[in-house]
Amino acid sequence: MSNHAALSDQALAQLFTKAHTQNAWLDKPVSETLLRQLYDLLKWGPTSANCSPARFIFVTSTEAKARLKPHLSGNNSEKTMAAPVCVIIGTDYNFAERLPQLFPHMPSARDWFADPKVSVPTAERNASLQGAYLMLAARALGLDCGPMSGFDSAGVDAAFFAGTSVKTNFLCNLGYGDPKGVFPRAPRLDFADAAKLI
Repeated sequence: MSNHAALSDQALAQLFTKAHTQNAWLDKPVSETLLRQLYDLLKWGPTSANCSPARFIFVTSTEAKARLKPHLSGNNSEKTMAAPVCVIIGTDYNFAERLPQLFPHMPSARDWFADPKVSVPTAERNASLQGAYLMLAARALGLDCGPMSGFDSAGVDAAFFAGTSVKTNFLCNLGYGDPKGVFPRAPRLDFADAAKLI
């Protein structure tokens, strides 16, 4: 039985109800120490058989942003260049090679994913989960997030994951958002429209 208390309304607001996708950024740096702390939080989020298929590239330098910029669509280019950090969340389709390290009590675990019909959806599902953990961890640490899917995946793969088994899943800008760039809150589906109790 869990002894965890519910988070405060303030914490829930920071993570969910008052958090917005950010489109503009304050000129305030994000330290390497904070990014490492962010990863050290998100890595604890659960994945199937602890497979942990997400790979993260924290794009912070001018040179790295210049490599990323040609592959961004529309106004995603401008806002990404203004953000202190853009995280490329990738999916490692050879994640099973790390299972002897990550799931050591089950030596046969690598074999569970020998068939791509199993390994591909497992990789994509769990890397997406880890991308969501990244956003929650970032918000928990006081950062704002601007997730994006408007980019040329093949171009980003060639620029950042060439010669690897990793493919880009999505991008997420991080930093301290400028309130002037926040859009009004869009509606969400009510419980009755999206969920049921059975």
